Amino acid sequence: MYAITGVTGHVGGAAARELLAKGEAVRAVVRDKAKAGAWSQAGAEITVADFGDRAALANAFRGCRAAFVMLPTDPALTDADADHRRLAGSIAGAVLDSGVTHVVMLSSIGAELAEGTGPIRWLHHMEDRLRKTGVTLTAIRPPHFQEKVETVLGAARELGVYPVFADSADVPTPMVATRDVGVVVAEALSAPSPAEEVIGLDCHHYTERQVAEELGAVLGRPLEVVTVPQPGWAGLMVQAGVPPQLAEELAGLYDAEQRGILQPSGDRHISCTTELGETLHHLVKTEVAS
Repeated sequence: MYAITGVTGHVGGAAARELLAKGEAVRAVVRDKAKAGAWSQAGAEITVADFGDRAALANAFRGCRAAFVMLPTDPALTDADADHRRLAGSIAGAVLDSGVTHVVMLSSIGAELAEGTGPIRWLHHMEDRLRKTGVTLTAIRPPHFQEKVETVLGAARELGVYPVFADSADVPTPMVATRDVGVVVAEALSAPSPAEEVIGLDCHHYTERQVAEELGAVLGRPLEVVTVPQPGWAGLMVQAGVPPQLAEELAGLYDAEQRGILQPSGDRHISCTTELGETLHHLVKTEVAS
């Protein structure tokens, strides 16, 4: 039995589907049981637990061979830094209380750095907290997700604009499909390394201009690439509805990327092959269907 958090999201969902397809037993950990119907029909065991509820989460992990954990970026949290660190502590505490011996964590490129990376530093903190529990930790550190275009899909579709939070839209950046990450998670859970390790993901590189061109082709309209100067990053995000404190954190992430300090790292690397065009076609098709 494998416990999977974030199962209604991209990576957790992909990991659960991969495990179920292999005939493995999956315990889908959800915060809202109303969203778990499809997973129950797929053969997963359902348990309800919030990341901030240490006791319920420990119960969800208890008796499992391994667990997949992640730290969501929650815009509803009042104090972005303190509350995300608190959630990380709750998850690590649940792991300790449950007695599970192996944990696979969705981390991020740059998580080896304690500061100067915006929200990524919370993943550094969570990796550290998990290691202190004594569990065997597999930390998976992907780069950008190809699905990140979801955040600008409305502007692209309605206004024909593709905003870029950087000085240039022509810098090649590694971008991975979340379903590829899910496959890596499932493999790390079912065939674990005997010791703690960090897994880096190698994938295709794209510029933001190439992303805009690919997305425009899928949407059937050309997109204007607009680079947003750094002083306006946080303000534009706030205008789009992002809470001010979280907007400042995300601006710190974009700054870290622009300064080039987010570099691949890992004890070993796995190649991910899904191309951007395939991901965008699936993403837009799914959005239309919903």
